[in-house]
Amino acid sequence: MSTTTPILPQGVGYGVVMGIGLFFSVFMIGITALQARYTEFSPDNSEEFSSASRSVKPGLIASGIVSAWTMAGTVLQSSAVAYKYGISGPWWYGAGATVQILLFAMLAAKLKLNAPYAHTWLEIVGARWGRVPHLICMFFGLATNVIITAQLIVGGSATVTDLTGMHTVAACFLIPTVVAIYVVVGGMRSTLLCDYSHTTVLFVVILFFFFTVYATSPKIGSPSAMYDLLQKQSAINPVDGNAQGSYLTMRSTNGIIFGVINIVGNFATVFQDQAYWQRAIASRPASTVKAYLLGGLAWFAIPFTLSTTLGLAAVALRGDPSMKELSPLDVSTGLPAAAAVSALLGKSGATALLILLFLAVTSSCSAELIAVSSVLTYDVYKTYINPQATEERILQVGHLMVILYALVCSIAGLIFYYIGVSLGWLYTFMGVILGSGAIPTALCVTWNKANKWGCIGGSLIGSATGVITWLVTTAKLNNGVLNVTTTGGDYEMLAGNVASFVVGGVIATVISLLCPEDFDWAATRAINAPVKPDPAPKVPEEDTMKTENESSNGSDVKPASISEISSKSTQQDDDELNPGHLQKAFVFASVSSIALFVIFILLIPLPLFGAQTVYTPKGYTAWVAISIAWVFLSIVVVVIYPVLESRHALMRIAKGVYTDLFTKKSGKFVPRSNVTV
Repeated sequence: MSTTTPILPQGVGYGVVMGIGLFFSVFMIGITALQARYTEFSPDNSEEFSSASRSVKPGLIASGIVSAWTMAGTVLQSSAVAYKYGISGPWWYGAGATVQILLFAMLAAKLKLNAPYAHTWLEIVGARWGRVPHLICMFFGLATNVIITAQLIVGGSATVTDLTGMHTVAACFLIPTVVAIYVVVGGMRSTLLCDYSHTTVLFVVILFFFFTVYATSPKIGSPSAMYDLLQKQSAINPVDGNAQGSYLTMRSTNGIIFGVINIVGNFATVFQDQAYWQRAIASRPASTVKAYLLGGLAWFAIPFTLSTTLGLAAVALRGDPSMKELSPLDVSTGLPAAAAVSALLGKSGATALLILLFLAVTSSCSAELIAVSSVLTYDVYKTYINPQATEERILQVGHLMVILYALVCSIAGLIFYYIGVSLGWLYTFMGVILGSGAIPTALCVTWNKANKWGCIGGSLIGSATGVITWLVTTAKLNNGVLNVTTTGGDYEMLAGNVASFVVGGVIATVISLLCPEDFDWAATRAINAPVKPDPAPKVPEEDTMKTENESSNGSDVKPASISEISSKSTQQDDDELNPGHLQKAFVFASVSSIALFVIFILLIPLPLFGAQTVYTPKGYTAWVAISIAWVFLSIVVVVIYPVLESRHALMRIAKGVYTDLFTKKSGKFVPRSNVTV
């Protein structure tokens, strides 16, 4: 890594990590207190803590998906691939990690159809196939979480250190610590609300960077100026494998190799990461598919626009006195974005990027903390240690697991830092060891014919094949030299990723076709299924009115009987969990997500790759215009829409606060109390 003096003092690093982190912790604790006082949702309930009472609307879920998937790699690695491959990098990073979220809409629909009350995807594996497959899949799931959190901590701490000189060890420990505070207090709903606030700030900072680079900066200032600078760099430092060595072409051999690695690796991390299942579980059944399709499309704008802005700016400014020289390790660590903003904006740009990165890392970290907490609580503690655990005990264990995994995050980041593994290496490696489990996981949840040992065997054999292929390819291409540098090569990682994914999927599918099971989904639908209460006796109208008047106790909230609201809630749940409706949602998700996959991965990039076209100034300007238009559409979906759909709840909270502050009445939410005859 470069030894250039950091542009910001250490105090700024500690101020951002601890100051902003603790601010958001206090802010979310306050939001949680408002929720507990003025709504029916209390974080003291384990169901609310782990799954937000399965009541979250699609806009907030979509915002949570965008925030959880905006990791250190989204900010740093996307710009690094743009720096290495030109404009093909932004497309392959964005599209290659968007399609998994879109396709996950199918799994989310099947989850609501086949296991509507599950807390984790591993509960489905256990109910369907028993202990051994449950434990094997748990290994793949937790390994996914560890690698994702290691990326977060490694990438985040490296950039904090580069910008401020803050010690990497301190960053590794402080980042998860401040996140764990508000996750423990507020649980899943707190995480989603924090995701929303982070997403809003992320888009503000992205707009700031975009308009600086393409409108106001004296060093670039317009798409045409950027085009000229990229043409100049293409002549001075031509890109190996690109048409005419240009940064302005989709014809990039190494770019498409990265695209394949990106697609395979992210199938593994999305399909086996409890964080994405957690959001499907937390959403209302009627809106789950909508949330994932909107979230996936909205997320694409973030890496696509950031890398088109900062990654290409780092290329354009190469050789500028204000732009530090980047070594291959710097690029692998994800530092082109930091170098670009420092050169363009000095300390203000570096501070903005630091805040952007911190929010991205902490939002993803919060998703991983609550996800792993749920797995360890329900799939380890409740399943194997204390099956008769009480509600209170489950909540206590959930809190403890958040704290425990925050410590694991710190240690994992520290280990990879000291052994010299970078964000780029981890990002391309994850599919080698985890890619084999993606298709078996999907088959387990969606296909009643899936064979238990075919899927488990495919996961294990595929992973082993991926590792062996990766190491053998590395040895063949590097004269037997195996180290962090040689194993991180494009072709080496490509071979391992593809072997793992294909072998695991083929074994699982072929054995399931040859020896199909005939599983009855009733077993998974029974997981945690609530017992419907007996209908309450009818209450005379005059007694009901009397009880309402007595229970109001000075509040302007008018309670109703529990039987009345329970009946309404039960009817709504039954309607949303109607198998016919959910099957239609699955069909819609399948058609939509597969069509979008074809568009993003086949119809758009492959013809451009084959044409060997180098963009003209007008073509590049259109590319830039599309990126910023997509940002504004994403803002509508994940910033404005969640507020509109929650306007009634926000008004109720505002009314409760006003009542408490400015009247003699109580604004506290009054549970709809039961009445007696």
